[in-house]
Amino acid sequence: MIRFPSSRLNDNVNTVWLSVEPHNVCLTIMKVVGVIGGGAAGLCAARHILATSSMLPVVWEQSSQIGGTWVYTPRLGEDEHGLPIHSSMYKNLKTNLPKEVMAFPDYPFPPGEESFLHHTEVCKYLESYAEHYNIHPHIKFGHNVEQVTPVMRDEGPTAWAVTVKNLASKTSSTTTCDALLVCNGHYSVPQVPQIKNIQKFKGRQIHSHNYREPLPFRGSTIVVLGAGASGLDITLELASVAKNVLLSHNLPVQIPSELPANVRQVRGVVAALDNGFVFADGSSAEADVIVYCTGYKYSFPFLTDDCGITVEENVVKPLYKHLINAVHPSMAFIGIPFMICPFPLFDFQVQFFIKTLSGVIALPDSKDMDAITQKELEKLCHEGIPIKYYHKMGSHQWLYNDDLALIAKIPSIPRAVPKVYEHVSSLRRTQLMSYKTASFIITGPDSYKRIK
Repeated sequence: MIRFPSSRLNDNVNTVWLSVEPHNVCLTIMKVVGVIGGGAAGLCAARHILATSSMLPVVWEQSSQIGGTWVYTPRLGEDEHGLPIHSSMYKNLKTNLPKEVMAFPDYPFPPGEESFLHHTEVCKYLESYAEHYNIHPHIKFGHNVEQVTPVMRDEGPTAWAVTVKNLASKTSSTTTCDALLVCNGHYSVPQVPQIKNIQKFKGRQIHSHNYREPLPFRGSTIVVLGAGASGLDITLELASVAKNVLLSHNLPVQIPSELPANVRQVRGVVAALDNGFVFADGSSAEADVIVYCTGYKYSFPFLTDDCGITVEENVVKPLYKHLINAVHPSMAFIGIPFMICPFPLFDFQVQFFIKTLSGVIALPDSKDMDAITQKELEKLCHEGIPIKYYHKMGSHQWLYNDDLALIAKIPSIPRAVPKVYEHVSSLRRTQLMSYKTASFIITGPDSYKRIK
């Protein structure tokens, strides 16, 4: 088999594969599918594109290695090329989900007694995944996507002109792709709340994106704003060196778990003082530092307005099934939902999208896709849930995964996985300080066992 670049479109749009058999010559036009990002979602996208007989991936990754948010760096601010640091990984992070539910469905983590892994072990797993599926030859490292523009065709779906800068040579080039998967993640652009009089606060302010280790905070009184996964994890780390930690949140009830003796729960911050903060119940406390564990923004700075994508109230619009661009269905966004088991969900999303490209799945037209999404948003409002939580899934992720699997006609996730996920969620609520010492094994499609 010999590959020749096609001359009918610009810069690697399509590839002609020339198959020479004893009695015939077969020409096959391969669709080129662009993938933005070489993290877990991008690797999953490339793996399934390579599994087809009609598509080839080209993956653009701005760093020099795969892994995305799982790659730890002590650097803050900008990388060596002047680009914002992508990863929010901190030095001591261990996963808050066990490896038994984290893995891609077709590629388990290596066996081992520990269920909750250090981030370096996740990076090794992703490297192994990429090697197993021979993904590396399709990744352009040190390439930053600068602009994505739709290319309208007389026939067929929208193509995509992707302008990319080679960070080593500082030169830019444009590739036109038949389809595009946006896999740039959403844990890089900090969401910082507006706090009344924050300019008066004389202490240190830091977002969890720039948190790396607890030692610089030794002896401080710290307000940690936010009680999501990172807020709780960072609170425990800081408690090991801080004088006091005030865990500030507006959850309807206090976290029921035992906490370190120097950790106290307080209501959300509403105003700043020069030496501390005022909380929602009117109380106040002195503090040296505030750590914003307040989440991240969805950000796609490379998309032109013609792509049709906006972000409003933390909702990426218009996405059909949290996934497909309803204006141009040859574009998909992998991993937009949050509070999920990410790798399995990526896998279902990617396979679903690829089957729409191959024609196995027929999508509704744009108006119908919009109508379906609008009904989902109205249902959310009717239930009194703020629209900013539209992409939040939690226990709803299993129905979502099953829906994609049913339509795509691929195996659904084994029932043991949600069972372990819910078990761990319960442990996290009630045994926050020790739940990561638990270990699990999957004993069958519907069963599991806690072994420690």
